[in-house]
Amino acid sequence: MDINEIIKSAIGEGVIKLTMSKPKKGAEYKKITVSKTDRGYIAERLTEKQAFHKNMKATELNGFIAAAAADFAQLNIWTRGVEHIVLVSKKGHVSYKKKRTDICAAPEKTQDRKKRYIIEEGTIVPPLADMGIFTAEGRIVRTMYDKYRQINRFIEFINDEIKNREYKSINIIDFGCGKSYLTFIVYYYLTEIMHVEAHITGLDLKADVIRECNEAARRYGYDGLKFEVGDINGYKCEEKPDMVITLHACDTATDFALYNAINWGAELIFPCRAASTS
Repeated sequence: MDINEIIKSAIGEGVIKLTMSKPKKGAEYKKITVSKTDRGYIAERLTEKQAFHKNMKATELNGFIAAAAADFAQLNIWTRGVEHIVLVSKKGHVSYKKKRTDICAAPEKTQDRKKRYIIEEGTIVPPLADMGIFTAEGRIVRTMYDKYRQINRFIEFINDEIKNREYKSINIIDFGCGKSYLTFIVYYYLTEIMHVEAHITGLDLKADVIRECNEAARRYGYDGLKFEVGDINGYKCEEKPDMVITLHACDTATDFALYNAINWGAELIFPCRAASTS
């Protein structure tokens, strides 16, 4: 029985989902899952520590599956109402069976995870690599996927507020910035994605943290990003901020930050602690 003919026949019925499991010795990936999206298909390839994603058109599916299946001993393909099960023995013998299944509806659009995010996988973002969320090649580290989604969710909050304001430049103060994980990502989003001239000042009481943050900003070439040691209470800013962020402030520090932001007439205030990554 030819496995390529089985794959071709199943694809002809309209693939909804597919999994490749039981990797053979020397296989690069431990498991591959392919899901249908509104624009084609998305494949998730898992190693021990990372997840790699690939979007593809329906016309690319047969070639992708045929090439990848050689590394696996089990292949499950779900079409409308049918599950196709392919097993390959150690000697290369192929067995095939079909069974009825209740998977018959097209999947929701939310399965195409990649296109949902403002900062997409495959993008080279040095701060995310240093955080251990991306690899140097821009791939998501599998164990950090929740953190990746959390960061993108916060960027979505900011995007919702500024996308229609037509900023050419923007001044931001981040009170209680801590290690500034999100500060770096906000700067990246504004300058590299929105192409806005951003000037961000991060403020914190810990001198060693501020020193490390300034060193990182220089290393990334983020000229509009600087960090200062200072107290939120009584802080004097040189220019009126358009946005004030206070994600990591605690106790009365949040109150002082909000008080300052209102007095300065900042258009946007983000006091949400839920998006913190530290």
